[in-house]
Amino acid sequence: MNTSHLPHSALVLVVDDEVRNVKLLETLLHADGHATISASNGKEALVSAVANKPDLILLDIMMPDMDGFETVARLKADPRTQPVPVIMVTALDDRESKLRALQAGAEEFLSKPVQSSELRVRVRNLLRLKEYSDFLTDHNQILEEQVSERTAQLKEAYRDTMFTLVRAAERKDAESGQHVRRISHYCRALTAAMHVPIELQDTICDASPMHDIGKIGIPDHVLLKPGSLTPEEWAIMKTHCALGASILSSGTSPYTRMGAEIALNHHERWDGSGYPSGRKGEDIPWAARVMQICDVYDALRSRRPYKPPLDHARAVAIIQQGDGRTHPGHFDPKVLACFSTQAERFAEIYESHANV
Repeated sequence: MNTSHLPHSALVLVVDDEVRNVKLLETLLHADGHATISASNGKEALVSAVANKPDLILLDIMMPDMDGFETVARLKADPRTQPVPVIMVTALDDRESKLRALQAGAEEFLSKPVQSSELRVRVRNLLRLKEYSDFLTDHNQILEEQVSERTAQLKEAYRDTMFTLVRAAERKDAESGQHVRRISHYCRALTAAMHVPIELQDTICDASPMHDIGKIGIPDHVLLKPGSLTPEEWAIMKTHCALGASILSSGTSPYTRMGAEIALNHHERWDGSGYPSGRKGEDIPWAARVMQICDVYDALRSRRPYKPPLDHARAVAIIQQGDGRTHPGHFDPKVLACFSTQAERFAEIYESHANV
């Protein structure tokens, strides 16, 4: 698969009870070379999505009988349609409606009247996300047919797929390149010090670089914004957890399964104050608890569009003592205690894999 180009022609399902809205969206999509099918209500959309397997769905919110919120929730509840990205198209511009659309399972939203340039960007990003997800699904299916006789080759092919996806994320955020490499080494250092079986050490090292793969689907103006995010932008940014889990959910290897767990839960906190689900304590998967402290350390050490980098001593002090934003209660106490014994090793890893 060549990740250097964007998806070209795709099949897009347009759902709206107003014919003129459907025609407008179809005209804009056809101009970019995409094929379209349409549905006039939510029930038709559910049937059409299963029958036609579109690459993307544009879904109106305000429709009779079954509105867009219910429709997208049903699409995401059905394994046959769950992987299909959904853009909610709405005349509503209040924050609550946008948050409700995202919480119902939509990946993006567009406000009416739709601007052609904005539509093009949203469609391009989500088709790229769908292309990577489809690639992973197809690739795993092929590999699983040979797993009994090609175990070693399976793992190597997984790694190739992983780094293909990671390279795609790097194209969105140049900082992520060395970041994901450091994360893998941090996870190895922690799990080895915790005397985790070597098989689990290997799995988390191979799975952890996928933690932020969902950022492929985050618009650049949000992901790379130099200042503070608005509440609406922060709601969009937080969807990268679910987007990443969605990409990896079709895989059946232990690496993609753990990768999906990490992607979904690596911003959860031990005290329940994290996102996206507010999980608490041991309800958070073990691998995500390990990953969380590694991610926080590296984020503190690294330059971001919204902050300068911190030195090692300051980063460790914030994790161990808190600074108002980060608090020791955010971390699994056992993982935090182990981190404290491995702090100097973390510093060595950071310096050995610093961004150039």
